[in-house]
Amino acid sequence: MHKSLLPLLLFVFLSTQSLAQSSFRVSSPDRAIQVTVQNTPTGEVTYQIRYKGKPVIQPSSLGFMLQRPQVTLNRFTIAGADSSRTDETWKPVWGEVSQIRNNYQELGVRLLDKAGSGIAMLVRFRVFNDGVGFRYEFPEQTALTHFIVADERTQFAFAADHTTFWQPGDYDSNEYLYNTTRLTEVNAIAAAAKEKDIALQSLIGPNAVQTPLLLKTADGLYISLYEAALLNYPVMHLQLDKAKLTLTSQLTPDAVGNKAYLQTPAHTPWRTILVSDKATDLPASKLILNLNAPSTIADPSWIKPQKFVGMWWEMHVGKATWERAGGKHGANTQNVKKYIDFAAKYGFDGVLVEGWNVGWEDWFGNWKEDVFDFVTPYPDYDLHSLTAYAQQKGVRLIMHHETSGSVTNYERRMDAAFQYMQKQGMNTVKTGYVGRIIPRGEHHDSQWMVNHYQRVAEKAAQYRIMIDSHESAHPTGLHRTYPNWMASEAARGSEFNNAPTLGITPEHTTLLPFTRMLGGPMDFTPGLFRFRLNQFDSTRTTRVRTTLAKQLALYVTLYSPLQMAADLPENYERHLDAFQFIRDVPVDWDDTKVIAAEPGDYILTARKGKGTANWYVGAITDENSRDLPLPLDFLEPGKTYEATIYRDGPNADWDTNPEAYVIEKRSVTAKTKLTLRLAKGGGCAIQFIRR
Repeated sequence: MHKSLLPLLLFVFLSTQSLAQSSFRVSSPDRAIQVTVQNTPTGEVTYQIRYKGKPVIQPSSLGFMLQRPQVTLNRFTIAGADSSRTDETWKPVWGEVSQIRNNYQELGVRLLDKAGSGIAMLVRFRVFNDGVGFRYEFPEQTALTHFIVADERTQFAFAADHTTFWQPGDYDSNEYLYNTTRLTEVNAIAAAAKEKDIALQSLIGPNAVQTPLLLKTADGLYISLYEAALLNYPVMHLQLDKAKLTLTSQLTPDAVGNKAYLQTPAHTPWRTILVSDKATDLPASKLILNLNAPSTIADPSWIKPQKFVGMWWEMHVGKATWERAGGKHGANTQNVKKYIDFAAKYGFDGVLVEGWNVGWEDWFGNWKEDVFDFVTPYPDYDLHSLTAYAQQKGVRLIMHHETSGSVTNYERRMDAAFQYMQKQGMNTVKTGYVGRIIPRGEHHDSQWMVNHYQRVAEKAAQYRIMIDSHESAHPTGLHRTYPNWMASEAARGSEFNNAPTLGITPEHTTLLPFTRMLGGPMDFTPGLFRFRLNQFDSTRTTRVRTTLAKQLALYVTLYSPLQMAADLPENYERHLDAFQFIRDVPVDWDDTKVIAAEPGDYILTARKGKGTANWYVGAITDENSRDLPLPLDFLEPGKTYEATIYRDGPNADWDTNPEAYVIEKRSVTAKTKLTLRLAKGGGCAIQFIRR
């Protein structure tokens, strides 16, 4: 690893009258991004960001309101500033690339409360070539020890009414579809009223939106507002002032309305602004990962990316139930053996089993504390014999811990639950948080719950267990610090294909790489091969709004080190030739290149398999058909590759003919240029094997 701390050329413009009117300017290493921090004559501290001379963030204020002590921190004297330069590389345990460059210029501005409280604070900026991160730091000091945050007053002001891709602000759910409007046309309450299939809504107000928030300017800049390294602090949403085109941080409250309980020394998560004039730069960015701390796991050799199948989708489509009562219990010994046999036959690492444990008869909607104990199987599920059977087949069972929102219950039982997993030879768990949270009055996005997710990751690591969390707060790059926390749902995933109201639109998966997935891998659960979901109930009208080829391409465009083949074994056996791509595609990569993209329209991504010379490509589109050129200059020069192309058939259409696909092989080199023809709601997946 190479690291250098170099003096930063810092432009300091001092007023002839007072230091309080000084401004500090720091640029990205390539000089494209410029951040200016200014102390106004009234004592307000603002920052602004420009990209290649264009405005990104207009002068925006920084500050806090504290509940204890009751102090408003919005007028400051600048006590000084420090600067440095960092340029290093590091290797992730797993991921989209084998090594990551961490290259930024830093500015730390020391502030003193001008109102006389004596409180000192520092705002630290890190400016990368693709964006900016900044956070507040409260050093240890006599004027402030324990304190309670009533509000954080971070602002993001814009120069124009940008096109915005947004979700309604909600303290308990991030499973909304994205809306595309101008900033001034945001109406979160109206958008949420259309969402009938979300289990729990805790809306903030008509002008509140979630992060990550994506914007596109009229002159072609792409801007993302998000956060990194969310620890010991609530999730940040945003309140919009339409008249001023300004967004202000809206922290998730706890049961009594406070936002965060802190003790110095303390710091907030990083507030992040990604910016580029190339759409492809956003999903390729590693800024959020770089703002997280290195791994806490000294020996990560037990952490393994994997592909799995699961006894899961059949409950969603009506073939089986989670609960035993009713006679359709899916998690019975004989049924799960069939999944183990299927996984072993086709080379999958694991089998997820939901509905295995006692308690599903009244698990949801009652705000009940003692629901599951996480160690008691239903009588028709012989976990011990299934574990032995799976081991004989070279497959592992994947545990499911649904808390039903009763987090106090889970915390009491976590040690016993993980010990039980260890005894059964299980090293991966899918956690779930459906419903209202207990402690009652807390939210999925509150500080208490953020700390809980961290405790789960740390406790699981003690038992060498990998985590796939569902219904958790949005990810913020913590898979660098806790590489056993491998994936999260934290957005509208594939299960919503069976939701009767809005479902999943064709554009949804073209937006995820620019929004939710900036924070980390998503357990989207792709790979559905049957598109009308009336297989076991003829009255169902729900359907999957993609082509089969697009389902294959999702394994490349939506990254996860835990990838599920979500459909039923019998549906895959109808298309074993297409299923071969799911079998072949890796879940860990040496390199990734986003070749072409436009949020909400399409994305074309190429990835190089870990430790191999082979590449995989995925291309997906929205409801519109399109042709995408694919230059193959990412392949090794002078080498020949066999390309296996899984593409939409000539008459494919997500609505009228989703199962139409063509598989063809051809010999290619780095000089070959392909054109990918994507049907409406379609896609293309390609495997390149070096010869």
